[in-house]
Amino acid sequence: MIDHSYLEHLKEQVTALESRMSLPEVSSDPKKMQECMREYAHKKKLADCAGKVLFLTDAKEESEAILSDITSDEELREMAEMELADISEQLPEAERELMIALIPPDPTDSRNVIMEIRAGTGGDEAGIFSGDLHRMYTRYFDAKGWKHSVLDVSPSEAGGYKEISFSVEGENVYKTLKHEGGTHRVQRVPSTETQGRVHTSAATVAVLAEAEEVDIEVRAEDLRIDTYRASGAGGQHVNTTDSAIRITHIPTGVVVQCQDERSQHKNKAAAMKMLRAKLFDEEQRKKAEAEASERKSMVGTGDRSEKIRTYNFPQNRMTDHRINLTLYKLDRVMEGDLEEILTALYEHDVELRIKQQLKS
Repeated sequence: MIDHSYLEHLKEQVTALESRMSLPEVSSDPKKMQECMREYAHKKKLADCAGKVLFLTDAKEESEAILSDITSDEELREMAEMELADISEQLPEAERELMIALIPPDPTDSRNVIMEIRAGTGGDEAGIFSGDLHRMYTRYFDAKGWKHSVLDVSPSEAGGYKEISFSVEGENVYKTLKHEGGTHRVQRVPSTETQGRVHTSAATVAVLAEAEEVDIEVRAEDLRIDTYRASGAGGQHVNTTDSAIRITHIPTGVVVQCQDERSQHKNKAAAMKMLRAKLFDEEQRKKAEAEASERKSMVGTGDRSEKIRTYNFPQNRMTDHRINLTLYKLDRVMEGDLEEILTALYEHDVELRIKQQLKS
């Protein structure tokens, strides 16, 4: 139960964290400082929300006391009635904001991401659909003002991609995109189909939060680094030098590669970024599986094998199977109009976490 003693306790914690962040042993340690700032932001938000709820609750009780007092004059009663009506509108939203603030923050929400799209079942059409998904996402990124760049690409002969990896940088990127991981299914008539039959094919999407060096320790002796000649589009320089990089993490068998940059040094840096993201993702996955209740409160698992969405072109329909949301504007979605579906997924995730919070 939120009361004034709880609010005072929160304020004391906020003050203590402010003092802690000024200590040399914290300010000089990036990991400690990062953790401290995250906890400070959470406690400060919680204190602000709790303060608002308590202020409104106290005001409500005062107004109700005036109205229940038969000696109150008419003017005072009118003012109390107006204030009570105003509070009745504000209090539910303030209480909801408090419940959201009570949810422990996901430390990865503010991070940039690395996304991977791979053609699945469906042959050439799956490769074309992978290209369509990449275009859809990049249109959305451009509208948001986010920076994005291709890290590795394997073109499909019929167009699109067998596989493409790209980085995305901006504000709260992982928070916005983290529910995009899984299998995306498309239903449409391929351009090569003479009978007009609808074909079904699929592509898988992975969304990996970028990891800092402080998150994942990667030892040089655990790596095998190979260079090779880049293939595909890229101008005259491509295919003339062994600038592409493939890194194998020997303990886990994770393999990453990057061939998009012209510089071998830049490709190596990008490949290391991809490797850390994959190792960090696996670490987070194991933690989530260990915390079964937390896993159940998520919108989907992020597993590539989970069918999350269907894009039906003949009906101009997109359906997200996790939240049973259907939008009849697939043409606009494919042009990057993703705000409605991404907002709905985020809000559904928040509701699940609020329920989890109430249970605990």
